[in-house]
Amino acid sequence: MKVLITGGYGFIGSHVADRFHKEGHDVYIIDNLSTGKKSNIDFKHKGYILSVEDAKCEEVFRANKIDVVIHMAAQVSVITSIANPMQDSESNVLGLVHMLSLSKKYNIAKFIYASSAAVYGVKTELPIAENASCSPISPYGISKWVGESYCSKWKELYGLQTQGFRFSNVYGPRQDELGEGGVVSIFMNRVLTGQPLHIHGDGNQTRDFIYVEDVADAIYRSSYAQLTGVYNLSTGIETSVNTLVESMYHARDLKQEQVVYVDKRPGDIERSVLDNTKIKRDLDWTPMYTVEEGIQRTYTYFEQELTKKEAAASIAVEPSAFTNASLHIFKRLMPYAENLLAFALTAWLTLSQQYGAYGAIDVKLFYITIMGNLYGNRQSVLAVVLSIGLYIYQKILDGRELISLLYDTDFFFQIAIYLFIGLVVGYSIDRKNAQIQNQEQKIQELEGRYEFLNGVYNEVREVKDELQLRILKSGDSYGKIYSITKELESLEPEHVFNATVNVVRSIMSVPNVSIYTVNRSRTFLRLVAHSSKNDTQAPKSLKVEQHEFTTTVLRDGKVFINKDLSDGAPLMCAPIYYHDQIAAVVAIDGLSFEKFSLYHQNLFKITTDLVSSALSKAFAYIEATENQRYVEGTSLLRYEAFQNILKTKRLAKEQHQTPYLLLRASKKDMILAEHADLIDGMLRETDYTGLDAENRLVILLSNTSMEDANHVLQRFAEKGISLRVVEEEL
Repeated sequence: MKVLITGGYGFIGSHVADRFHKEGHDVYIIDNLSTGKKSNIDFKHKGYILSVEDAKCEEVFRANKIDVVIHMAAQVSVITSIANPMQDSESNVLGLVHMLSLSKKYNIAKFIYASSAAVYGVKTELPIAENASCSPISPYGISKWVGESYCSKWKELYGLQTQGFRFSNVYGPRQDELGEGGVVSIFMNRVLTGQPLHIHGDGNQTRDFIYVEDVADAIYRSSYAQLTGVYNLSTGIETSVNTLVESMYHARDLKQEQVVYVDKRPGDIERSVLDNTKIKRDLDWTPMYTVEEGIQRTYTYFEQELTKKEAAASIAVEPSAFTNASLHIFKRLMPYAENLLAFALTAWLTLSQQYGAYGAIDVKLFYITIMGNLYGNRQSVLAVVLSIGLYIYQKILDGRELISLLYDTDFFFQIAIYLFIGLVVGYSIDRKNAQIQNQEQKIQELEGRYEFLNGVYNEVREVKDELQLRILKSGDSYGKIYSITKELESLEPEHVFNATVNVVRSIMSVPNVSIYTVNRSRTFLRLVAHSSKNDTQAPKSLKVEQHEFTTTVLRDGKVFINKDLSDGAPLMCAPIYYHDQIAAVVAIDGLSFEKFSLYHQNLFKITTDLVSSALSKAFAYIEATENQRYVEGTSLLRYEAFQNILKTKRLAKEQHQTPYLLLRASKKDMILAEHADLIDGMLRETDYTGLDAENRLVILLSNTSMEDANHVLQRFAEKGISLRVVEEEL
């Protein structure tokens, strides 16, 4: 079974993933790592770093045939939900609805989601059963309650099997300080580091603490159970905070250290426990760990983690906060420092006596342009202000009064030039930088999408490769096709035809296989090879126009399927091509009813394609070696070529009882070139003429039995050609 766990790198989700992996199921995880850690999972799985509301999650469903979805991803902090209810709703409501929609779209068998005891609010009647009214007091509880309504409605509208669990206070290894069971994590860290524990109130307030592995066990069991609706998931036992603290110190085998009791927090619930009768009855489940056992196991985990952190801290050297702040300030001040340095150089060039020879050049314009190009509008405006100040200073050095400059149009014109150049260049550069930044952001988004899709593609390829290996090792696999079709590796068409009978019969598991060649006029099909277990001979020739299946195959060039089970037609018939022309037709019959399926139709098509490839090679070889096969100027096969064909005919007779007739000229030196055209006219496309070892004329008639011998000899005698049947010793 393929199980998708959202939030699978988190506290509870990672334990659920562990349980499914141990039971031999394939685990897929979606997690944005906001609170989860990849290190929580140490087995082989498929992980996707995504938020559950991200549209890319659909690629996960599309690429993997998920069976069950366990929705554990959520914002779990009540305090965060109060401070930022929008964030709480996005994760706990929008993310849930997105997963529900994808589960419905991709036909998920079951959807299990995590709710919370927070949906009940403050209750005085304990323990709290599932039919109690819901009145949550925090946005977190509201979002969980709304999520339950969505799941219930999805079952009602779309038939999606949904089941929810209202968790009590879950605790255990890998827990952080968030969530309803976070008090265990907080206290555990303080106990291990020797710090005093701060208990709000008198410590007699109770909670229903459940160990995380009990939660994972219930979720696993429900994945294959026919349960729907909402269930409490708890121990049904009240445990006070004081009892919890005592269990922690007992786990450390130390006396209870200092405990500081502080004022009770406003809004704290005095007592809380959930009724787990329904889940125990319907699922046959019961919690396995007591609080003492769970605390002991949790303490061992936290102790090991603390040791790892101390070891890592002694090695790692973190940069100080002061260093980071200094680098940040330095980066911010760098453009201003460079601007002032460039202005100093500009002022020196402007005021230098050596610059007098180049007085027509206004260096300040270059300065403004360079600053605008380098840093944009902010530095170009500063450069304009500094350049105006320098320009005023120049005028004062020239003896001008400051008040007189206010009436000088040239002065204002020069200032306008500075402003124009600075603003235009700065605006252009800022706009260009904004466009570049926008394009870079789009590129990053596309690269992220590409990386994600490439990861999905690689995973699909891995699955495909694994399936191919399985197929190659299966009984009716393509590996079997490959091994059988090795028989087709021949350069003699007659051998290919004979091997085709064996190949098709073995792959398709059919008793009757017939191969017909197509004559040049496409009016007749001539039988060249046949195999039958019941000794029924296929027709030696078929007139195309008299049979619907032959007409269909030659017209459409596709596999013919006898869906109507018409008499006189094979169950399947497929063309064999050479040079884009139909050279032969393969027909099969006797296929069992359960194999008359689309799978076997595709299998037959693949097999005939392999035969077409092998036959094309053989025909190409015959064409290339024509001068070596035939007596020059005639259609007579040379001795070696004729013997190869004869061997194939003998093999076909042994394997498939396909008859043939071998005739030889009565006269020893009878090559009869003058009768060559006459002989060719009396033969079919499947017959052969050639020479024997003594250079005498021999004729090989395909699919011709001894019962036909007299008729055939008489037909040749009427044309003045004397032949006789040759014995097997030839």
